[in-house]
Amino acid sequence: MTRVAVVGAGFAGLAAADALARVGIEVTVLEARDRVGGRVCSRELENGSIVELGAEFVLPGNDTVLAFAARFGLGLWDKGMRYGDREPRGGIGVSRATLAEALTAVRLALRAGHAGVSAAELLDGLALDAGAREAIRARVEVSSATTADRVDAAELAGLAAHSDDPAPSVAGGNQRIADALARELGAAVRLSSPVVRIAWDDDAVRLAAGGDELLVERVVLAVPASVLGRIAFQPALPEPLRSSYAAVEYGHAAKLFVPLGAPTPPGAVLSVPERYWTWTATADGGRVQPVVHAFAGSSPALDRLRVVDGPGEWLGSLARLRPDLALAPADAVLSTWDDDPWVAAAYSASAPPVAAWAGTGPFHACGEHTAGPLASLMEGALVSGLRAAQEVADALAGSRLDPAAGRLPGS
Repeated sequence: MTRVAVVGAGFAGLAAADALARVGIEVTVLEARDRVGGRVCSRELENGSIVELGAEFVLPGNDTVLAFAARFGLGLWDKGMRYGDREPRGGIGVSRATLAEALTAVRLALRAGHAGVSAAELLDGLALDAGAREAIRARVEVSSATTADRVDAAELAGLAAHSDDPAPSVAGGNQRIADALARELGAAVRLSSPVVRIAWDDDAVRLAAGGDELLVERVVLAVPASVLGRIAFQPALPEPLRSSYAAVEYGHAAKLFVPLGAPTPPGAVLSVPERYWTWTATADGGRVQPVVHAFAGSSPALDRLRVVDGPGEWLGSLARLRPDLALAPADAVLSTWDDDPWVAAAYSASAPPVAAWAGTGPFHACGEHTAGPLASLMEGALVSGLRAAQEVADALAGSRLDPAAGRLPGS
């Protein structure tokens, strides 16, 4: 009997499986896709540019991502621009000085307390310049991939923080971390093996996946809450995990990559009215990649840009927003999470706290949606995988995985 099955080979599932395997616990990873990485997927364009179809930025304090990159000898690309510094455009008439003044007021309000308050409520309750308020609201809605009334005010100092801090990516693509973990796990990773049924009792768990059955002692669920319903649990997934999964709300987003016919300095521009941002960035050796990246967040933004119909509307908007760019629209690449059948959304916009995801019965949950303040990030996915691995190790052996011995890299 295999001791542990991990359902999903995204960052969370791979981190959990790797940690367990490194302390001698037999593990099998079942992945529905024909690749690892989940919502992290790097791609090389025809002009040689490396783009991230999914998760991209390593934010300040994301030390677990950095530790995994260092473990596998992967470098970083600084990008030459700043994730937290985007020039707002779109007829709102706000200067950098006015925006900075408004941001100071927001920071002071956050320090004064904001429990249970949405980003929209906090912004509407402050005496801010109208243009600055709209620019800040646009920023939080884009980054959180949902409307500001559905986002906790804390995101104004987190995912949607304005700052000049570097936010790099892994050199050559973030997916290199997933690929490296999968190589370490070897034959324990089974691709194109979607789990369709999990039957369990007090003695064992039987999983049906990819036409095979697997008998295990414990299961790590590393799939998004948005697609958990595609697995038939017999009997039902136990409470409180079932309620925690049901409470997760997801945002919706898309990315557009357009090759450029001429070099452009690195920088970032935010379209306030249409709720997307664009950036040009450096890669290996400080060379600016000949591509403009764009990210649209929230369902209203995707509707305005008619993403469901393809990149045409967005390309027209981008040309108006960035007349400084020599766009090559014929080779544009559009990426949407909603079209991925194994997630059907971007990342969690609202989810129960970490404590709500404690293991129940033979099940342990991980994924960015279980990571509390680190939700929606690669960092959150990795940290949650390590947490789930610790739960499993405790349940199986009653002993803790020892970070000091390097068994949980980055913990």
